[in-house]
Amino acid sequence: MLRVLGLIPARGGSKGVPRKNIRLLNGKPLLAYTAESALAASLLSRVVLSTEDNEIAKVGEELGLEVLQRAPILAEDTTPMLSVVLDAVRRVEQSGDFFDAVCLLQPTNPLRRSADIDSCIKLLDSSKADSVVSVLPVPHLYNPKWVYWGNTDGTIALSSGESEPVSRRQDLPSAFHRDGSVYVTRRDVLFEFGNLYGEKVLRYEMDERFSVNIDTLDDWHAAEQMLPAATLFRADTKSPSTDAGMVGNN
Repeated sequence: MLRVLGLIPARGGSKGVPRKNIRLLNGKPLLAYTAESALAASLLSRVVLSTEDNEIAKVGEELGLEVLQRAPILAEDTTPMLSVVLDAVRRVEQSGDFFDAVCLLQPTNPLRRSADIDSCIKLLDSSKADSVVSVLPVPHLYNPKWVYWGNTDGTIALSSGESEPVSRRQDLPSAFHRDGSVYVTRRDVLFEFGNLYGEKVLRYEMDERFSVNIDTLDDWHAAEQMLPAATLFRADTKSPSTDAGMVGNN
């Protein structure tokens, strides 16, 4: 079985929902949900939180996470996620700890289960793929075979490059979009290809009940509505204790 590093990136800056990583979502910090699923995943060998923010670091420690303090330059609005991942990998390797793969777990996807994490790792381990990415189906109305690009002259052209669209819904090919819950990438792929994907990417289809990506306040409100039902079906077997008082500026 692969040795996998679980990485939770949580910076202090946030435009859509200020201080969202430690803002209370249904009674506990947003970060707590990802901490719970990561610590409950049986196939993560080590879980670290990468942050430049002291308050987030304190909350992370109280949730049972190991904290890697990253430089502020790696927490700017324009900082690529790959830079954060590579920084974490280099730092754990400098301490003499080495991993076959990295599992990126963003706090903005609070509904993902430990079972989703373990399933993605098993899928990568049993294949020769470079990475596994969690996805959701694209509604047929937005299938690439039916989507048009808009041109500056007012004309449209199929995104597929074909001259006419597929005529029947039943003939549309399967299409998916990333949901952001889980990315598992082989360590060497990160450095060789300079991205989270490599050349061969396998999909892991998420259950829609456990998928929400929080970028805006509307997303936040959607997560509040989804959490009670999602909690009933969660398969996590353990979770760290949380304190409703652990919250920063709303």
